[in-house]
Amino acid sequence: MTTENGRPRPQITSAGIVLLTLARRVETELNAALTPLGLTVARFGLLAHISVIPGASFSDLARLSGISVQSVHTAVKTLVANGLVRDSTARAGTASTIELTDAGTRLLRKAEQVAVEVDEHMFGPDADPIQRQIGQSVLAAFAAEPDS
Repeated sequence: MTTENGRPRPQITSAGIVLLTLARRVETELNAALTPLGLTVARFGLLAHISVIPGASFSDLARLSGISVQSVHTAVKTLVANGLVRDSTARAGTASTIELTDAGTRLLRKAEQVAVEVDEHMFGPDADPIQRQIGQSVLAAFAAEPDS
């Protein structure tokens, strides 16, 4: 184990553990930054999915979000109660058509700006050099054309 700034530095043996640790830090910071908007990372994600998938069903949203359909129902009910989304066909046994309201669209845009600010803090020019490198690598990997 080496030391950095007088503190022990753990030996890195797993890329997955490093990424999970960093993801947890990003999630914690993003949740804190979204709190003044009345959002969590999960609800921000749902708003974003609803925004880009017209007519998304509860099942679609659950698959995209990696949560249960029941959890999506609960979250969407909260979003509806807050005037952020509407379910224009909310009837038992009928497929739903979930869409953002104007207020939901405005809140999503604010939340997207918050996410940009958190990214800047976590991965921008003043961030830890290793985190900057990880951020650049992630963006480059997802910007690359998939192999045919």
